[in-house]
Amino acid sequence: MEPHYTFHIELQNLNKKLLILTAMVEDRVRRAAAVIKTHDDAELQSIILSDYEIDEMEVEIEEDCLKILALHQPVAGDLRFIIAVIKINAEMERIADMAVSIAMCVGAISQSKAKQLVSNIDFSDMSDKAIAMLRKSLDALINRDATLARQVFLLDDEVDSLRNNVYVTVKDIIRVNPEHPGCLINTYLLARHLERIADRATNISEEVIYLVEGVVSRTPS
Repeated sequence: MEPHYTFHIELQNLNKKLLILTAMVEDRVRRAAAVIKTHDDAELQSIILSDYEIDEMEVEIEEDCLKILALHQPVAGDLRFIIAVIKINAEMERIADMAVSIAMCVGAISQSKAKQLVSNIDFSDMSDKAIAMLRKSLDALINRDATLARQVFLLDDEVDSLRNNVYVTVKDIIRVNPEHPGCLINTYLLARHLERIADRATNISEEVIYLVEGVVSRTPS
């Protein structure tokens, strides 16, 4: 079999695996966001226990990338694609970890005697924006659309602002009810994890821009 043909097939298979992984992770995030509202114990346990599936896929994709680099020594656009896959693969695994962390926080809140203190805190808007950012970043990846990738950046400040609002709300509640720190800290962590998912979506968008345009768009932190 021609080496170039083999290389082309391996790149196609790598792309397919990455798309499977992104679909799995997006599903976890949507389910985690839903469980913030429902506190469905069976669902949150399912999210937590299925994390190994993401981890295994992430390792498999990384190994495939390293194999392709070693055997074919890609250049130009193909090399950019492999580099982008390695970075996006890691981001997806971390996003899945955030979904698990959200489920664990919800479980802790559900078991807390102080859960009524935070029952009026609404995460819907923040969840919707974080999911929208993730969806746009993945659509940009699938379609190799740098313009769509840049749209993700516009939502990041909004998510940060919503996280800050939760922080202020939780701080005010804990000032009056200092005897229930665990429940309140876990409530703030829900906002923190959603904000981190949004950050990871931004990172994915930056990698899409690099893949399409060969331009590093990250800003210094």
